[in-house]
Amino acid sequence: MRAALAIRSTHARQDLAAIMPMEAAQPRLPGRLRRVAAAAALAAVCVLASGAVQAQPADSGLVTRPSAHSVPATLQRFAAAVQAEGWVVFTEIDHAAAATAAGLSLKPRTVVLFGNPRAGTPAMAEHPTLAIDLPMRVLVWQDDLGRTFVTRSTGADIGTRVFGRHGIPLPPPAQQGTEAFIGALVLKATE
Repeated sequence: MRAALAIRSTHARQDLAAIMPMEAAQPRLPGRLRRVAAAAALAAVCVLASGAVQAQPADSGLVTRPSAHSVPATLQRFAAAVQAEGWVVFTEIDHAAAATAAGLSLKPRTVVLFGNPRAGTPAMAEHPTLAIDLPMRVLVWQDDLGRTFVTRSTGADIGTRVFGRHGIPLPPPAQQGTEAFIGALVLKATE
């Protein structure tokens, strides 16, 4: 069984072949094991082709929630929820529009950057590198079946990964408060 790679550029195919010849990348497996590997590969292709949402590992720090609305409506509802709390939507990054401008195709994928300057500014003043991870963000996206989802970081992930790597301890009650707050914003956007 030989893996099929979809590489559009002739130069990219040549570069890949120079780095990793396909024969070297595909060791010959014994008959039964080869059939099991082929069945597993076929199952993986079927799952990916079905448009099923990939589940994140439990420790990924991400939560994905389906939305009852289109991507544009979910974005509007999320912005309204953020603003109703007195927070700011700083910008949206539309990856699909950037892909289109580059001559590529991508389902809607929009990252919304939002935050509270009254809370974030003092922390960034004391810990300048925090500015690389703030403001907070969510991803509003569409799968191959046209369903809309919102993916966000958990409060624990924000507390341990984001703030932790800048030397800012975020105790469990603060992580739980962050979880509840962002979860409520996403709920307002998706219901």
